[in-house]
Amino acid sequence: MDILHCIQSSLLDAQDTLNQFINNPDNINVIAETASLIRDVFEDQGRVFTCGNGGSLCDAVHFAEECTGKFREDRDPLPAIALSDAGHITCTANDFGFAEIFARPLLALGQPGDLLIAISTSGNSENVVRAAKAAKSREMQVFGLLGKDGGQLMQHCDSYLIAPGKTADRIQEIHIKVLHILIEQVERLMFPENY
Repeated sequence: MDILHCIQSSLLDAQDTLNQFINNPDNINVIAETASLIRDVFEDQGRVFTCGNGGSLCDAVHFAEECTGKFREDRDPLPAIALSDAGHITCTANDFGFAEIFARPLLALGQPGDLLIAISTSGNSENVVRAAKAAKSREMQVFGLLGKDGGQLMQHCDSYLIAPGKTADRIQEIHIKVLHILIEQVERLMFPENY
């Protein structure tokens, strides 16, 4: 298979994965409900925390910066925190183990009424599962962006979306689309004058 055919095949595979996701109306409903939940958290002076590993951590950071910065138009910053501080991660991993890197800051900072967006392409990342458990112990809500069969993380989420796709890259491509749509909808709900 030549390189041009490989590229076209990858794009068609990504398109097929997105079409599978779009064609499940439950996914659209969950996105709408989650956008309303995030709006409610912000309006009640709560915070949204995000976490994930590797590319999922990059997505978690991306969502948080869209909240504290802006997505489309200028507006007030929204309180979102990605659990991505290198000093904290290396300290906690060294002293308590990698499985605790997200749970400990949630136990320190999480408050009832806050929300955790937990991102895992497998649903089985132990540190993300522990983060969800820690969030629940702090009376936070948990929204999961998952892949495969949802894994262990699914049972610790109040709501979740499972992205179709056989590989992490296809799953992550759905996740970032969902995160972009969530922040867009939150802005539409909270700052309608901008739309």
